[in-house]
Amino acid sequence: MNKTSEQFGNVISECRDLFSKKLQDYGAAWRVLRPSSITDQIYIKVNRIRTLQMTDVKMIDESEEGEFVAIVNYSIIGLIQLEKGLSDDFNENKEEILKLYDDYASKAHALMEKKNHDYGEAWRDMRISSITDLIYQKVLRTKQIEDNQGKTLVSEGLDANYFDMLNYAVFCLIKFSEQNHQKQL
Repeated sequence: MNKTSEQFGNVISECRDLFSKKLQDYGAAWRVLRPSSITDQIYIKVNRIRTLQMTDVKMIDESEEGEFVAIVNYSIIGLIQLEKGLSDDFNENKEEILKLYDDYASKAHALMEKKNHDYGEAWRDMRISSITDLIYQKVLRTKQIEDNQGKTLVSEGLDANYFDMLNYAVFCLIKFSEQNHQKQL
C-alpha cells in the first residue's frame, strides 16, 4: 500500500500545481460559487468523461486525464466552500487558500488509506469506466442532497461525497499513469 500512497501523493502534487497556477492567473474567482455550482462543474466534467468513454468521439482536444484533474480540484474547492462559505472577494490570501487545499488533500489521503485498507485496493481491479460511473453516481447523490438543503436521514453529507469523488478521480489518474507507463515499456 506504500505504492498507492506514493502514487496518490504524486497525483495530488500535479493537481495542486495546476490549481496553484490557475489561482495565480484568476485569483480565487471560484469563491463566488455556491456549492451547488461547484457540484454542477463536477457533473459537467464527469458527464464529458462518460460521453467520451461511451462514444470514442472527441470534438475538443482535452484529455480524460485533464477532466479527472479538474474533478480533484473542484472537489477540494467544494470542501473549501463548505467550510468558508461563498465570498465576493477574489483577492483572498493565496497562501491561505493553498494551505486549505493541502489540508483537504491530506484529509482525502488519510481517508483513502483507511478505505484502501478495508477494501483491499479493490479499485485496482476495476475499470476506469466503472470508477467514472461511481463518480457520476456520487455527483448525482450530491445534487440530491443539495436539493434537500443538505439534509439527509441516514446518508453521509456533502463533504463525504466530495471526498469520495476526489479519491475516485485520483484512482483514475493513477490507473492512467500506470497505463501510460506500460505503453512506454
